[in-house]
Amino acid sequence: MTEALGVLSVAAVTLGLAVAWLAWTAIRLDTASPDRLVAELRLSQVSALVLVLVAGVYVGAAVANETIPGVGLDIALATGFFVIAALATTSEPSRALMVLAAAWGAHALVDLGHLAEVLPAAAVPSWYPTACAIYDVGMAGVCYLPVFRRT
Repeated sequence: MTEALGVLSVAAVTLGLAVAWLAWTAIRLDTASPDRLVAELRLSQVSALVLVLVAGVYVGAAVANETIPGVGLDIALATGFFVIAALATTSEPSRALMVLAAAWGAHALVDLGHLAEVLPAAAVPSWYPTACAIYDVGMAGVCYLPVFRRT
């Protein structure tokens, strides 16, 4: 295992556990409690930051592999995820969580686009799109869980 893969793995697990802990904190609170609103707000803010970080990996890959055709689209998509995350942080928490759950799902589709070579596959290691898509789906579920438990 390379140093980069090791650090990336530890970071992904740590950030994923932090987001899951925030979701768990939110769903344990009464839906009418102001504390629940604050917990959902924290969850949406941290999830938005992690989404930007994950989408930014493709920016780094594009810059490192600038001669591969199509890497500009990766940068444009990452910018789109940044805009979605930024807007989510200004929304009411349950709406923000629904938007973020959808954005995480959309990012999984971007990952699968790399896997299917619709997007530049050579820019990232062959294992990355699959691992990232699984991570994205998990994060989407974690973001949606407090909204689902509210109903």
